[in-house]
Amino acid sequence: VAKELVEMGFDGVDINMGCPDKSVVKNGCGGGMINNPDMAKEVIDATKAGLNGKLPISVKTRIGFRDYDEQWLKFLLWQKLDMLSIHFRTVKEMSKVPAHWELASDLKKLRDLISPATLLVGNGDVLSRTGAEELAKKYQFDGVMIGRGIFHDPYVFAQSSVWEAFTPEDKKALYKKHLELFLATYKNGERKFDTIKKFCKIYINGYPGASDLRAKLMMAKTVEESLTLLQNME
Repeated sequence: VAKELVEMGFDGVDINMGCPDKSVVKNGCGGGMINNPDMAKEVIDATKAGLNGKLPISVKTRIGFRDYDEQWLKFLLWQKLDMLSIHFRTVKEMSKVPAHWELASDLKKLRDLISPATLLVGNGDVLSRTGAEELAKKYQFDGVMIGRGIFHDPYVFAQSSVWEAFTPEDKKALYKKHLELFLATYKNGERKFDTIKKFCKIYINGYPGASDLRAKLMMAKTVEESLTLLQNME
């Protein structure tokens, strides 16, 4: 398995043990794994065996299922992962409350005590690269993950974002490019159109008339239909 992954260009394997989607959790996957550490260990051990030390293994999780669960985080650190990414909310909190970054210092101490070699990455409410760098420095984390921040600024990972200077025409042109890339990549319909359609809220936003165009784009059934709508609005 490891040889095939290396040949395919993979840099490692990340296991998602934090997804809060109800249908995922209901099946015991994602954040549901927090309630089943025995199964989580089986998955981690099997992945390690398959990788055979040739690629790193990481886990992304949350601070607990319903409440902060220090034992769960200790358990993951005991697995001696190459990297542990922690979203500072519980599964049940989803994204409805501010991320609990106040726990970061305690988690850093746990990591240093149990598994110093495990890279520690924080996640939650990070909306800019500058903010990510400040959090990493403040809590001495090895990195900070940006998730929903990309929905506020497509250039959030750049050294210097140019998004605020984008005109409505620039934004429409970038969404058009995104759609064209999607069409060229999934020529045979390997991915559903809905996976790209929802991203129009990033680009078609923040200027007069954007809400009307966005509503029309959300009603589109195909990439081609969306491109036609954008073309007609130029």
